[in-house]
Amino acid sequence: MLSPNPIVNQPLDHPLLEEKGLELSIKRLDLIHELVPGNKFFKLKYNLLKAQAEDHHTLLTFGGAYSNHIHAVSQAAFALGMKSIGIIRGEETLPLNPTLKAATEKGMQLHYVNREDFRKKKDADFIQRLKEKFGDFYLIPEGGTNAEAIRGTREILSADDYGFTHIGTAIGTAGTFLGLVQSARPDQSVLGFSALKGDFIHQEVAELSQTFGIELSNQHQIFTDYHFGGYAKYRQSLIEFIWWFFDSFGIVLDPIYTGKMLAGIWDLIEKDFFPSGSKILAIHSGGLQGNEGFTFQTGIKLPTLSR
Repeated sequence: MLSPNPIVNQPLDHPLLEEKGLELSIKRLDLIHELVPGNKFFKLKYNLLKAQAEDHHTLLTFGGAYSNHIHAVSQAAFALGMKSIGIIRGEETLPLNPTLKAATEKGMQLHYVNREDFRKKKDADFIQRLKEKFGDFYLIPEGGTNAEAIRGTREILSADDYGFTHIGTAIGTAGTFLGLVQSARPDQSVLGFSALKGDFIHQEVAELSQTFGIELSNQHQIFTDYHFGGYAKYRQSLIEFIWWFFDSFGIVLDPIYTGKMLAGIWDLIEKDFFPSGSKILAIHSGGLQGNEGFTFQTGIKLPTLSR
């Protein structure tokens, strides 16, 4: 099994925090593993154990061309001596972007499907056709969110984190948010910052919580105003915030998830959302492999090395 590095909570020092009477720390999940960093380590942990227990030798999953999940599955499979197959939304584009290039270098077989077929990724008939094409495999859903993933993300918080009043995380497929909700103490608030445009995420989270038997309370909150244009979209203000955060604290953020989440937290700090005396823990969920792909796609340079 993959062996994690020790997880560090890095406190931040800034005049605004002192002025507001707040503490803010970053839980550096981006440093937990060289090949499979961030929340993906936890999402994949029990999926990988289950795949091995069921004697599967191939992992198959779904994702977009710049997917952190596709990258993480390819790296994890390689580390464990397993094969991997990535079902990629859209047509092949050459040269491969940095994410897909890294995946193929770790042995992942890429199979491209059009957007209509990609939407069938949960259909039994579509899965059966994939089995007929590729043979036996262990299926991991897009984004990795399933019962095994939430079992893993419940382990992100430890006893050392119970002194924090607020836990902040980015939301994509909501597996990390729900794992944190399930493991947080009753007096802690879990704040989710959706990377997707629209209020539909509330319904998705409600349905997932019902599916996995997770009780949502009013103390947990989802913010939908910090998407900066929508999933995988950005505004110049987000790029400027990511560079400011790196220059101020030496921590690299990505423009898809962590940059938006921390921009949201910082904005809430400025607007006095947090009562004086609050202790905030922001989950750095990794995803930094995507920065190279972002530059590849947009030409915009981002920080690449955390101090």
